[in-house]
Amino acid sequence: MTARAFALPAQTHGHYLVEGPDSTEALPLLVGFHGYGETAEIHLEALRALPVPGAWRLCAVQGLHAFYNTKTGEVRASWLTRLNRELAIADNTRYVAAVVAQVRHSFPTRDPLVYVGYSQGVAMAYRAAAGAGHRCHALLALGGDVPPDLAGLELPDFPPVLIGRGSEDPWYSAPKLAADVALLEGKGVRVEVCRFAGGHEWSDAFCEAAGAFLARVAT
Repeated sequence: MTARAFALPAQTHGHYLVEGPDSTEALPLLVGFHGYGETAEIHLEALRALPVPGAWRLCAVQGLHAFYNTKTGEVRASWLTRLNRELAIADNTRYVAAVVAQVRHSFPTRDPLVYVGYSQGVAMAYRAAAGAGHRCHALLALGGDVPPDLAGLELPDFPPVLIGRGSEDPWYSAPKLAADVALLEGKGVRVEVCRFAGGHEWSDAFCEAAGAFLARVAT
């Protein structure tokens, strides 16, 4: 006998945090995606460090794939694994689309909408900009590459992208950065690069570059 594998859709619940001034003023929205083994709470701290121009509403989204840190017992998350990868990509994209829709329904927001990804979350930011159904006005990508599923897509109206890479980053190499820039620019996407001294990390230099980038393209 041969075992056969089947996929079955199942409802699950995601987790996200929203932070912003307690006012009725409509604010632009910054939506961020954390790295592997992080949480929405950790990522929100990073988003707070971005010197965004004026008042914004911040949203940190946690990946649907939760697991325990075996050393600390803390619950952490990732965006996907190799198992059922294509199905997980579709699930995650629908999830992000629903998060943005719910935030816009629950809080006064306005354009621009900006996606931010760090490490593993960079792929989610690119996928959200390409397929979540909400017009994105800028994308910040730190320490992660363009996912391969975007390579074969046309990307009309894709937002300007700021890519950040630390000079000592062992995961997001200089050749990967060069390949991403060539891929995006080949599809007509406006790309800026922030190279900084450091590793696989949020850095003051990247935060400063992100603030200036947003002031130019998302206001």
